[in-house]
Amino acid sequence: MAIEGNPKTCVVLSGRSLIGKSLVSKLLKSETWIVRIADSAPSLYLDLKETNNSILSQAISSDRASYFQVDVRDKSQLITAIEGSSVVFHLEATDLSSSDFYLQYLITVQGTRNVINVCRECKVKSLIYNSSADVVFDGIHDIQNGDESLQYPRKFEDMLSDLKAQAETLVLLSSGDSGLLTCALRPSNAFGPDDTHLVPLLLSGANSGLAKFIIGNGENMCDFTYVDNIAHASICAEKALRSTNTSAAGKAFFITNLEPMKFWEFASMILEGLGYQSPSIHLPARLFSFFLRLANYVQGKLGYHFNAHSLLNPAIVQLHSRTRTFNCSKAQTHIGYSPVVSLEEGVTLTVESFSYLAEDSPYTRYCNNSEPSKVDKLLGSGTVAEILLWRDEKKTFNYCLAMLMLYNWFLLSERTFISSTAKLLLLISVILFGHGILPSSLCWNRFGFTIQQLSPSHFEVSVISMNYILASLASSWNRLMQTLKSFAQTGDCNIFFKAAISLYLAKILLSLSFSTVIGVGLVFAFTAFFTYEQYEEEVNRVTKVSLNGVKKLTRSLIKSLPVSVTSFLHSLPSVGSG
Repeated sequence: MAIEGNPKTCVVLSGRSLIGKSLVSKLLKSETWIVRIADSAPSLYLDLKETNNSILSQAISSDRASYFQVDVRDKSQLITAIEGSSVVFHLEATDLSSSDFYLQYLITVQGTRNVINVCRECKVKSLIYNSSADVVFDGIHDIQNGDESLQYPRKFEDMLSDLKAQAETLVLLSSGDSGLLTCALRPSNAFGPDDTHLVPLLLSGANSGLAKFIIGNGENMCDFTYVDNIAHASICAEKALRSTNTSAAGKAFFITNLEPMKFWEFASMILEGLGYQSPSIHLPARLFSFFLRLANYVQGKLGYHFNAHSLLNPAIVQLHSRTRTFNCSKAQTHIGYSPVVSLEEGVTLTVESFSYLAEDSPYTRYCNNSEPSKVDKLLGSGTVAEILLWRDEKKTFNYCLAMLMLYNWFLLSERTFISSTAKLLLLISVILFGHGILPSSLCWNRFGFTIQQLSPSHFEVSVISMNYILASLASSWNRLMQTLKSFAQTGDCNIFFKAAISLYLAKILLSLSFSTVIGVGLVFAFTAFFTYEQYEEEVNRVTKVSLNGVKKLTRSLIKSLPVSVTSFLHSLPSVGSG
């Protein structure tokens, strides 16, 4: 590949990040740049796609691209990478998994200050900083078509946005000092192939079951920016700073795909493209945030902290439940930006890059599996299984709500059980009586719902149903008697241990209050079966490992016993055989 005359040298800090890879590729394709890739890794590692005859591998072979290990906290490393270059693209890949404020401050703020100082010392002409649209978001108020006149919030909900705002301020204020021209780009919700933030965040929620839920009313609009468009905007900004018209210097620009859409529609496009179930159940944003803050407080007291960019971080909940759209007219006017990849095409390319994850998604396994799961068979593969396994979310929610109301009515009130039953029957009788005397001409549709007349058959129990219930009770009783008979006659130690453990668990349950046992049982019924079905393979794997560990421990304990005791135990049935 030929190089045009007088190629310019540029440095891409965090050149192996999501945006960095795209920017490096575009710079090399232009054939006018010698590109220095700077990142924190000790050496440049090319993945399979980059190794197989890619523009990057060719550029490295022809010395058009080189790699530098750089820690932005170390000025000497920065000088080695930047000296002799005319342009620096500071993309600043922050460690999103860390909740260490001081570390993030050193990388984001102090690191940016070091970059600015080195650029001055090395007589760099242009510095383009990749910031974030979230630097103007306070975590509380919606932003609709916001422009660059928006001020930084007095208080930030998100630590990383606060630090980025500080770094952005340093960059913009340094413009014009020692001949250095600067500007900042504010992309909104960056995403793309091999994304390490937004898409993994959605997939993490899908694998944990949280992606079923829509936080808030689901109507909040957001802007998204495909990674190639951010790289394109960076090149546009460099050209604007290099031109005689310096109107871009010292300014920040919002960068989006110019296609705002509902956040949860975007999430559904990604998740459905990878075979996951799209969000469908609405949760109140304020209530959800309150419980997360409470959980954060408790975990903080215990010495634990949520991942800074976890779906269980209150700041992330606010980001995903608020409207955040931005006006890019200033970027279009001053740096000549316009998207080069549409949102639809960007989503398609992103989904394709994560296609290897689609086969392992729990929802795909469930949809492709015609056989009922183990827990479905355990629950009878009928109505009970349908309710407890959340096949129909609305139906299960209604049953769950009804059970909680009954639990509160009978067990949490100060009334006796008989008094509660009498009051409930009285309430039902009054409702049925009132329903029965309603004139048929009364129209309830104007209120948005219809009450249908109940036929007497609704209160009948069929003979088949009663026979099934009685047969189930008889079968359970017979199994219990058979177990007791085996325990009394065979002396099987396996049965003995099962009986001992069962009695011990019964003792624990009986020591608790009846209301506590029922409450725990309700929570268990509506969560445990569903969770097991979603993570059946993982649970079975952990159970197998645990059982093997118990067996090894049992063998080691038996070996440490006296010979006489060991001989006695081996003489018993089913002992020592495993």
